[in-house]
Amino acid sequence: MDSVSCLELALEGERLCKVGDFGAGVAFFEAAVKCGTTDMKTLAAIYSQLGNAYFYLGNYPKAMEYHKLDLTVAKSISDRIGEAKASGNLGNTLKMMSQYDGAISYCKQHLEISRELNDKVGQGRALYNLGNVYHTKAKNLAQLGSYDPGNFPDDIKSCLELAINYYKENLELMISLGDRSAQGRTYGNLGNTHYLFGDFSQAVQFHEKRLQIAREFKDKAAERRAQCNLGNAYIFLGEFEKAVNNYKQTLILAEELKDQVIEAQACYSLGNTYTLLREFNLAIEYYLRHLEIAQKLKDRIGEGRAYWSLGNAMQAIGEHQKAIEYVQKHLDISKEIGDLTGQENAQVSISELRQILSQESTVNDRIKNIMRPKRVSMNKMELVNMNADSKKNENKVKEKMRAQSVELISKSNEDFLELVSKFQSKRMDDQRCSIDILSNRGNKISDQQKNTNKSKEKKTAKSGNEDDFFDLIAGMQERRMDDQRATLPQPSQMNHNGLPFKENKENLTRNIAKNRAQRQYSLNTFHSPPSDDDFFDMLMKSQANRLEDQRTEMPSTSTSSLTSNNRLNHNTAINRPTSASSTQSNSPTFAPTVPDEDFFSLLMRCQSNRIEDQRTSLPPTE
Repeated sequence: MDSVSCLELALEGERLCKVGDFGAGVAFFEAAVKCGTTDMKTLAAIYSQLGNAYFYLGNYPKAMEYHKLDLTVAKSISDRIGEAKASGNLGNTLKMMSQYDGAISYCKQHLEISRELNDKVGQGRALYNLGNVYHTKAKNLAQLGSYDPGNFPDDIKSCLELAINYYKENLELMISLGDRSAQGRTYGNLGNTHYLFGDFSQAVQFHEKRLQIAREFKDKAAERRAQCNLGNAYIFLGEFEKAVNNYKQTLILAEELKDQVIEAQACYSLGNTYTLLREFNLAIEYYLRHLEIAQKLKDRIGEGRAYWSLGNAMQAIGEHQKAIEYVQKHLDISKEIGDLTGQENAQVSISELRQILSQESTVNDRIKNIMRPKRVSMNKMELVNMNADSKKNENKVKEKMRAQSVELISKSNEDFLELVSKFQSKRMDDQRCSIDILSNRGNKISDQQKNTNKSKEKKTAKSGNEDDFFDLIAGMQERRMDDQRATLPQPSQMNHNGLPFKENKENLTRNIAKNRAQRQYSLNTFHSPPSDDDFFDMLMKSQANRLEDQRTEMPSTSTSSLTSNNRLNHNTAINRPTSASSTQSNSPTFAPTVPDEDFFSLLMRCQSNRIEDQRTSLPPTE
């Protein structure tokens, strides 16, 4: 088959690749290679296209194989431009295979040849690729070492600095060439690198420029990425409201692009941000949306994350029973996917929630004891159905209630008098007055005269000295007033038998009943707060000193980025619910509906060491 037929097959393969059908494109390119050609430049181009197609299919070894063939052919015909391009393609492929040293070597060859040929476009591509290699290397090293942004060892910082330098050099070149599209890509990568460095304010500036250019070109996908990156940066600056706005824009763009994976990620990000704002009801709303999409896409890991987050949010609003249900589902998924850390965290959380529910039940029982018991007369009432027939019985029922009330009051009076008599019986001798006080004037008289005097004195006491007699009793009883817990009537309110009048007896009856109720409550609760409001005030005071233990600090930023007053640092406390430690440590971690940026994984990791501080101590039982 001649070279024309080979070229036609190659052109068809190129067309298919441009529309995204890389599998079919590979088939046409390989058919073209089998046809063979004497034009080495055409063959080199086919090898390059095959390498690119396999690269986009994710088959990096095959991509390496064809890019090396392309480089060999270019060198054999002294095609320096082809050699530069092949070197750049090899650098990108090795970067994807995490072979960073080899990738840097090939990218530098690409840059040197482009400078030699004064190829500005080639230089820009080489600089951009070098920045990408150093950025990716730094990011992967940071994740392996579990470092926080801005808190890296020197080797990682060196990679980030080199990435920034290459990106800036590329940006200057693209500005000189007037390539706005390329400028937008570089602004985005500069924002990502400064974010990883911990310089979040600078990251915001670059992402804003990226967003502006994306809108110029109406590039919805680029705009969506910029909005998401801005939200992540604002989170670390402590500007949560701005982060919410960016995540909401991300959600809107994802819906426009009909990308359910990104939609789920945006919902998850919004749920976490509203949790930081302690607006738990809104957080629950977005967690539920994320859960629905995760279930639809069969993302079990993402579903488990949603259950865990919902459990924490439910606990934060006091819905402990619902929290247990969600955490139990998280536990089931953790067992299914073999996530040992997730199982452990879920079991601890369920245990704590059960203790809280048990404590709540105890508190509810105490609250019931506080409530005043129903009147006995109400307990004896029969329920009356208020229909036409029952209205005839209303008067009878009222009469019955009135009679029962009178009976109870009478019975209460009798009980009161019996109680007073019982408690005073031992004090009768102390209350009796010696007759000698009134009768003995120091002279002996006969028995007959004594009897006569006694009779006269009794008669006098009943008539003229009755008030003095009761004044004497009241004075002798004054020290026992508190013990008896009943107010003694004034002498003027006593009748001739030494008993209070009827209305005073009823008042005393109510006082005694009230004191009985207070003493009964004291026995039930070990102490008697004066009212329900005081009881809840006591609970609030007992919990107040636990607030600081429940608060969680955000990860620290770099020392070079602590100029903003709104920025988070180790002294900034943010209220959060029970810990949300990472559940990924020993299980498959790919969850398409959960943001794959390092932001939330970093937050989870930073919180994992604070589990004990975040746990709520149960109030001590009495």
